[in-house]
This record gives sequence, structure tokens and C-alpha cells, in this order.
Amino acid sequence: MVGNVISPQQFQQVDVNRVDDDAQLVVLLKQGNQNALKQLYDKYINRTYALSLRLSGDREIAEDITQEVYVQVWQKIHNFRGDSKFSTWLQSVTSNVAISHMRKQKPWWRSWFGSDEKNQQALDAQEISDDYSDYDLSRSGLDKHIASLPEQARVVFVLFAIEGWRHEEISKELGIAVGSSKAQYHRAKQLLQKQLLAEDEQSQTRGGH
Repeated sequence: MVGNVISPQQFQQVDVNRVDDDAQLVVLLKQGNQNALKQLYDKYINRTYALSLRLSGDREIAEDITQEVYVQVWQKIHNFRGDSKFSTWLQSVTSNVAISHMRKQKPWWRSWFGSDEKNQQALDAQEISDDYSDYDLSRSGLDKHIASLPEQARVVFVLFAIEGWRHEEISKELGIAVGSSKAQYHRAKQLLQKQLLAEDEQSQTRGGH
């Protein structure tokens, strides 16, 4: 990679000449242009942090993940071939960094997914559907409920319902069985349904006073 690794803390030192097109910024970034990284950082930082927070459920961890994402973007931009939008590639980088970070922080994390047999039993005991259209993902306050989910269920739910990953992709990335991914997704759905129902009941109770 051309140039030294830049961290977000250094961005205030970079002179900025605005370029609106991501494709142009990527070309400049591959040439080692720190200005291009600064502009991409400014454009996508909120989205990157939001995804990091959804996956980690912790603000401090999300901040660490976000910082690491843009270090990875600087170091690995040559891996971006342009087959998809830069924003799509960035989301993938963010998800991978977040998962890697949590795995390092909690080496026992993967064992939380349980055995394939238990996950299959959980799937057999409930209606199987991968449809998440019953969720208004823009609903105010939904993120706080997602953050309160158990870690393994939260990660699978965010990757599947929000980021659009297939269970086969989640299975490969997390090193778990497809059935484990589906079981954790359905667990997350059930927990969210209970939380949203309880919230609605509380709202109705307050409104009745």
C-alpha cells in the first residue's frame, strides 16, 4: 500500500478537495490518497458505527470496531474490485471486522451457539420461515431491542434481517451449521416479538390513563 497507515484521528490534518463519486474516491484511495479516505470516512462513518453497534451491542466496542474498519479500508482497498458498490463492500468489511473483534474478545463466543442437535430441535419446535417482512426495521426504538438480544442471536439477526446475508453465508462466516444460524435467527425473532408486544402494551396502558 502506498503511504503510511492513517488512523481516523489523523484526518483533521488532511486537506480536503471534495469528490462526490465513490468510484473516483476509490481510484484515488488505491493511489494512497489520504484525502479520499477522509471523504469516505465522513460520508459513511455514521452507517459504519450503526452497524458496528447493532452487531456488538456495546458503544465502546462499536467505536473500536469503527476505527478498525477504516484502518482495514486503507490497508485492503486493493481487494475491492468494483463488482459491487463501495458501500456494499464497506458493509461487508464492517461485519467481518465486528465478528473478528468479538471473537477475539470472547474466545468462548462460538460455543454459545449450542450443538447442532439442540438447534435442530429448536427449529423443529417452531414454524420455519425466513420472512422478516413483519418487522419495521425503521421503527423508532427498535435498535435498543436488537441491542438487548443475546449476542449470538443478535449477530445472526442483524446479518440476516438487516444486512441481507443468507444463512449459508452466515454459517460460513461464523463457523456454525446452517441450522444453528436459522435457530438463532428464529430465537431473535421470538425475543423481539415479546419485547415489541410488551412495549405496545405499556404504551396502551399509559395512553389509557
